[in-house]
Amino acid sequence: MINERLEYMRDNYEILGGVKIMAPAPNIGHNVTLVSLASIIEYHMLKNDITGYVCTDNIDVHLPDGTLFKPDLTVILPKNKDIINWGGAIHGVPDMVVEVLSKSTKHRDRTLKKDIYEANGVKEYWITDPFMKCVEVYILTDGKFELTGEYQHYTPYEIERLTDEEKKDVKYEVPVSILPGLSVDLNYIFRWGS
Repeated sequence: MINERLEYMRDNYEILGGVKIMAPAPNIGHNVTLVSLASIIEYHMLKNDITGYVCTDNIDVHLPDGTLFKPDLTVILPKNKDIINWGGAIHGVPDMVVEVLSKSTKHRDRTLKKDIYEANGVKEYWITDPFMKCVEVYILTDGKFELTGEYQHYTPYEIERLTDEEKKDVKYEVPVSILPGLSVDLNYIFRWGS
């Protein structure tokens, strides 16, 4: 058992600027957030006969610049499916990447990883914070990420405390730009721990 864990730990790394960085094991909130997102995206694609693919933790993504990441969630649309090596990894640029923040990776996810995903041409990048229960959505526009929305989950108790003006600004769903017609309910993403 110990040897199996050590073998997993040896393989659980990313390469950033030629340097190996250990990827931490996810916690329960991270995992439930990730599974919720993956299942709603996968369901939408199946329901709409979109033969794309949704991959979660520990799938190697080899970007064109030589960076190796293991995004928390990766979406590949049908026209881009040739980047998948069914024997092991993704070699190319996914259509969408989601990183679920942890205390040890949040700075890297918001800065270095965001910049690298942008430079390599990822069309849509979500930074999902399970602690603050919020999502930031970045869309690639003319080669640069544009923050197109910040979505905060509110409990019914928190909603009651908002003014009428503040309630008008509350967004309950996050649109997925690469999949027109799909918006993900924040209550579904952050359904854990309530």
